[in-house]
Amino acid sequence: MRTHRLTAAAAAALAATLAAGCSGGPGAAPAPDGAAAQSTAPAGPVKLTYWTWAPNMDKIVKVWNDANPDIQVTVSKQAGGDDAAAKFLTAAKAGNPPDLVQAEYQMLPSFVAADAVADLSAEAGPVKPAFSEGTWGQVTLGTEGVYAIPQDSGPMMLYYRKDLFDKYGIEVPKTWDEYAEAARTVRKEDPEVFLGTFSSKDPGSFAGLAQQAGARWWSISGDAWKVAVNDAATVKVADYWGGLVKEGVIDDQPYFTPEWNKALNDGTLLTWPSAVWGPGVLASNAPKGKGRWAIAPLPQWSEGESFSGFWGGSSTAVAAKSPNKAAAVKFATWLNTDPQALGLLIEEAAVYPAATKGGELLTEAPEYFSNQPDFWQQAAAVSATARGFTFGPNVNVTYDAFKNAFDKAVQDRSSFADAVQEMQDATVADMQKSGFQLAP
Repeated sequence: MRTHRLTAAAAAALAATLAAGCSGGPGAAPAPDGAAAQSTAPAGPVKLTYWTWAPNMDKIVKVWNDANPDIQVTVSKQAGGDDAAAKFLTAAKAGNPPDLVQAEYQMLPSFVAADAVADLSAEAGPVKPAFSEGTWGQVTLGTEGVYAIPQDSGPMMLYYRKDLFDKYGIEVPKTWDEYAEAARTVRKEDPEVFLGTFSSKDPGSFAGLAQQAGARWWSISGDAWKVAVNDAATVKVADYWGGLVKEGVIDDQPYFTPEWNKALNDGTLLTWPSAVWGPGVLASNAPKGKGRWAIAPLPQWSEGESFSGFWGGSSTAVAAKSPNKAAAVKFATWLNTDPQALGLLIEEAAVYPAATKGGELLTEAPEYFSNQPDFWQQAAAVSATARGFTFGPNVNVTYDAFKNAFDKAVQDRSSFADAVQEMQDATVADMQKSGFQLAP
């Protein structure tokens, strides 16, 4: 059965007591209560290998290595995305994985199902307060298992052209109903302009919007998986965007295409519901908009609510077969919770740290958003409201089904809810074929 690790008892406490505190420099990490002293000291320094695609991670690791001669980490730069995940699973199956791996949140369940990553419940528990509930939930499976420490995060917000909102006389929408009305207003004012677009090529964006609405695509019931990609929250999101596309008041141009870039740059596309990493994309793809874009919380489904979702982000996981798990957890904890390390992640790796303290270290707005000096303060407030969901062990199948089904729905102007059902059916069929136990 593929789910036995999800409900297993928490792993044993660290063999070596971790140094107390999170702010005492590169060697500091919280110690779990009752951690036992190491009985046999290794001969010479512990050597760890860390697979990561984050830029300049070697510079960050050097700071750790200089302060921790007994635990030396070597960075192995990897490609990101599906290729990195597949390579790690292959290495784990062959018995020679790295000690640590940067793992996208949506890939963690597939690593767990393959027994490729360690359950860090006992070791990582003390650092849980360093993260928001939504962020911590992305590394948690079931009621007990914690399989990584959050590294970077992608809370979603609304990017909008403030100058053009003023031109067309529209307010920043606080609800999705208001967003739809604003979309209609813009189209009446100028038939060449769209308030926004729906991308059938970006399942991660759709997943984040579904999270905001309260979706739970996967969950664990006892020793079985429950699949609910077609839950009411997701269908609501799909019907909403499908209705706007069919009405013709928003565009259907996929993100990250030359046409999309042009629309952002020339002011014919006025909003982008995206994640905290958006400034880099806008600066590269829409340079003419510098100083004209602003951010606000995502519109809400009900007035007075305050929720967001996640698009992207990654964690630091420890390989199940690492012979040095205690040392690996100590490094991963420092990397993702220590203020010095968080500052380095911001400065060198250019990521938005998942830890709450990381957001507090960002004070100067991105140059592209020089018109909004409170950019990072707003982003931190949004991050605190983001709720994720448990991903499943075959998320790639679900995401591929999204692209296929929504491509067709956009082209035919057919039901987006039916496209969601195709995602559900493809996901369930693949899990059954792969031997996963499913709850009714």
